[in-house]
Amino acid sequence: MTSSSLSSPASHASLVARWRRATEEPAWLRRCLIGVALTFLGLFLVLPLILVLYSAFSQGFDAWQTAITEPDALAAIRLTLLVVTIAVPANLVFGVATAWAVAKFEFRGKPVLISMIDMPFAISPVVVGLIFVVMFGSQGWLGPWLSEHDLKILYAVPGIVIVIVFGTLPFVARELIPLMQQQGKEEEEASLTLGASGWKTFWHVTLPNIKWGLIYGVILCNARAMGEFGAVAVVSGRIRGETNTLPLHIEVLYNEYQFAAAFAVSSLLTGLALVTIAIKSFVEWHDEHRQRLAAE
Repeated sequence: MTSSSLSSPASHASLVARWRRATEEPAWLRRCLIGVALTFLGLFLVLPLILVLYSAFSQGFDAWQTAITEPDALAAIRLTLLVVTIAVPANLVFGVATAWAVAKFEFRGKPVLISMIDMPFAISPVVVGLIFVVMFGSQGWLGPWLSEHDLKILYAVPGIVIVIVFGTLPFVARELIPLMQQQGKEEEEASLTLGASGWKTFWHVTLPNIKWGLIYGVILCNARAMGEFGAVAVVSGRIRGETNTLPLHIEVLYNEYQFAAAFAVSSLLTGLALVTIAIKSFVEWHDEHRQRLAAE
């Protein structure tokens, strides 16, 4: 009896140790995987970022300031901010509406709609640009009608906005669909039963449950919109000072061998991306912290 009671803790500890050895990776494997990951991040992410910033300021702060404040650069900055200001809210509305339709309703063609949401991820941006050239070009499907009504889509701001809206369509919807599906319909149905309107139900019941996912989707949408290149290059005409966004302006400078100026403008776009990543990380941390508090 005594021998059994004494050996029981030791036996339990032995079982725990064997279970850990069976379920945990060896220490050498963990170190190798961590080393490979850190090496990859260092070579392909951190080092290029450092080189961009170093090259941007290689000729001094005055040269950097001159590069980002010359007229074409300022025009590219204004255009980028303009199209982002239009495209992101448009996709916010589309994303919420699409997520609501997919998560809350059953209808024919629902699988097709879900598949089409991911279409911008599957199609090359250059092909997207060519699709809209076929639609809105002078010889395209809508070209004669646009010319007749003196409406200009291609080689103008509307065309750039359209392709950026298309390219950033999935981000908000894809973040919200699983959240709304997890939430279910019970809370909305209870609110409607108590006499609340559809808008009040959304504002006071649905939105508080999805707001962090919504913010996260908007951040990703904003990052993609600022950096969109391929489709914009096709439909913009690359007119300096008029239809060049920041990525297109960087390419123009690079092709003209103005490397210092190209890196200077690149550093500005990189800075905007870093700010976006910082906000994204804060949103992720806040959401995880909120979930831990809810679990406790």
